[in-house]
Amino acid sequence: MAADDKQPKMKSFALRIDAKTMSAIETWAADEFRSVNGQLQWIIADALRRSGRIKKK
Repeated sequence: MAADDKQPKMKSFALRIDAKTMSAIETWAADEFRSVNGQLQWIIADALRRSGRIKKK
């Protein structure tokens, strides 16, 4: 197994979001020392865990 096989596969997609929501996410990301992309990934993963759609670590 190659080293690259251990990395999770990532997919890209476009996201349309209103300016007020984006501003709130940017502020939240800065407060958490994350990029906006990292913050969105964390928000989505947290929501999926809370809903039981993915297993908690």
